[in-house]
Amino acid sequence: MRKLYAVVLALFLVSISAHAQADPPLRLIHTTFLPGYVGDFEHFAADMKGNRLFLIAEDHKTVEVLDIRTGKRIHTVTGFGQPHAIEYLPGPNSLIVTEGDDESGAVELVSGSSYKILNKIKLPTDVDGGVYNPVNKYYYVESGGQGPEAKTHVLSIIDTKNFKLIGDITLPGTKSEAMAVDHTGTKLYVNLRGPDEIGVVDLLTGQLVARWPIPEAKNENALVLDEPNHRLFSASHTPPKLFVFDIDTGKVVASLPCAENTDDMSYDPVRKRIYITGDGSTSVFEQQDADHYVHVAEVTTGYRAKTSTFVPELNRLYIAVSSKGKRAGGRLVEPEPGSKVEVRMYQANP
Repeated sequence: MRKLYAVVLALFLVSISAHAQADPPLRLIHTTFLPGYVGDFEHFAADMKGNRLFLIAEDHKTVEVLDIRTGKRIHTVTGFGQPHAIEYLPGPNSLIVTEGDDESGAVELVSGSSYKILNKIKLPTDVDGGVYNPVNKYYYVESGGQGPEAKTHVLSIIDTKNFKLIGDITLPGTKSEAMAVDHTGTKLYVNLRGPDEIGVVDLLTGQLVARWPIPEAKNENALVLDEPNHRLFSASHTPPKLFVFDIDTGKVVASLPCAENTDDMSYDPVRKRIYITGDGSTSVFEQQDADHYVHVAEVTTGYRAKTSTFVPELNRLYIAVSSKGKRAGGRLVEPEPGSKVEVRMYQANP
């Protein structure tokens, strides 16, 4: 009887394992190789109507335009310094691109038809990411503070209707990393580097109205809002961890280890999943309810494959894989011969 039970149990476990392997949460369906490209990527932006996917090639100083369904490269937009973030505006068919380093900062307006740079606004140094508010059509741009010991930094406010700098918001810490705006367009959530907190900004007054400590963590680099469940997700580098905040109380309700050196994170509301992309793998979490989360898979990806975006209309996760080589100051200085630079397209399974 014991032998029979052992055999049945073994067969059951094998069946479960085979099923798990047959139905991973993400399935690689296409790879677009980018020969001749070196260094890191930054962020994506999607244009569903135009069937385009835009990708910031940070170290290559370009914006790559891909066919969002086939992955075929369509065009390369040049003329940037050190590009970081990108936003596609479907109404005027234009792109907003941020660029910056230790010596300069700017945001640029790019035509979505000719791909020419139409206008440029100078901003403080160390410009990085940005977030678009579809309600007031403002674009909020992150800039670094003046040095590693800076006590404050600013968010620059760009009115995209006429492409003008209309003001800024002063925040505590050395810089901001990743932001989200609620559906009313009146509240902004942001990772604050330095104090290692979540900052909550009232966009009607431009004032910081709440600061939520991120316990025992540093170098927060990704953030996503799940407004229907009143939850905010933030991922840190040190340690590599996912934090789940209740946005009504500002308290952490869950935390789990995740991929290292993360840069982007997406929430899949249909499958109740969180995708966090980092160096070498993508962490996939399942949201069982607002307070409970389970790590369901660690999908092997590629070197510094931390740049990603989830496109819900296609149920696809796009991930950019950087080139290997010798790095200094956070940048690639000597590419490894034969290192592949690519964009991977993953289908989300039920």
